[in-house]
Amino acid sequence: MWHFNDEQKSLQKTCREFAAKEIAPKAEHHDQHETFNIEAFKKLGDLGLLGITADPEYGGAGLGALEATIVMEELGRACASTTLSYLAHSILCVNNLDKNGSPEQKAKYLPKLISGEWIGCMGMSEPDQGSDAVGMKTKAEKKGDHYEINGSKMWITNAQYAQVVYLYTRTGKEKKALTTFLVDKGTPGFSVSKSIHKMGMRASPTGELSFQNVKVPISARVGQEGDSIYHMMKNLDLERITIAGISLGIAAACLDQCVKYAQERKQFGVAIGNFQLIQKMVAEMSAETAMMRHFLYSACQEYDSGSKDRLLATQVKLALPKMATKIALDAIQLHGGYGYSREFPLERFMRDAKLMEIGAGTNEVMILILAKQLLKECLVNL
Repeated sequence: MWHFNDEQKSLQKTCREFAAKEIAPKAEHHDQHETFNIEAFKKLGDLGLLGITADPEYGGAGLGALEATIVMEELGRACASTTLSYLAHSILCVNNLDKNGSPEQKAKYLPKLISGEWIGCMGMSEPDQGSDAVGMKTKAEKKGDHYEINGSKMWITNAQYAQVVYLYTRTGKEKKALTTFLVDKGTPGFSVSKSIHKMGMRASPTGELSFQNVKVPISARVGQEGDSIYHMMKNLDLERITIAGISLGIAAACLDQCVKYAQERKQFGVAIGNFQLIQKMVAEMSAETAMMRHFLYSACQEYDSGSKDRLLATQVKLALPKMATKIALDAIQLHGGYGYSREFPLERFMRDAKLMEIGAGTNEVMILILAKQLLKECLVNL
């Protein structure tokens, strides 16, 4: 058990109780029908969780990566889909705006986003630029007292429900000439062009954003032109750490299900927990989940202490999602036919877990980042 302080234990208890009451009972329904549990989402605002890392001046909790990850783990144990939407709102939109926006922008948007009155999203990935986010093509061109935006964004969590988009665009020919804008729902030329249907995370709305000659005032620009590459990379570290909390939540939920099932399910007249192969599977899941938890919360502490070790976030993002998918598959195997059916939630856990190996940077991109840094002294340009 990771050693949290009293405030963190209280947060953990609050989130676990809320998830058990408001999220878990409806998780299967929303997954099956591809609907969003917006009622529970907005109640997270009442708990003060939608702005967990944001400035208290605007209604935020002013907490760090560790507390945000506690929320991700506890909500993720109940429904990873709802938790993914929570992350897109609280980390990708709210945290980004809180750290990079002007006082005027924060005063305009943060109170509504933190209370749950508004839902936010972040636009980075594009149809042809997924892993190569810096190669984005969505363009913002300055024209007098405004900018005109053209392009599209793909795989955008909360797209259909967001009242504001924290949008990355290109404002120059140089690859790193990226600039951020806040674009409100209803702005002429801006639309959600299609909804995306997925294998997993089906209760988290995902869509494509379209921008056709969208005019926004200069005051909608976040920072100066070209600032966004730094903002993007810094927030990615926090995203990769906190999204791993969802993987931990899935793994913990799988372990809970397996322990319960091994005690209740009988074969040959005895509970299957008496069989050594079942004991081996449960024991290994327990050890793997414990390793995930200690690695993740150690990384959170490093991040909150101001560490500049960017490799740690990458390592966490590579290791935990892979482990969670393995644990989910093992849990299905332990349950046999029931695990493969929708009578038990294991197949949903597995489908949801796989997304963690793709979103916020694929496994392959994490490997490339780590290898490039670790082997930089022997890698040469051929």
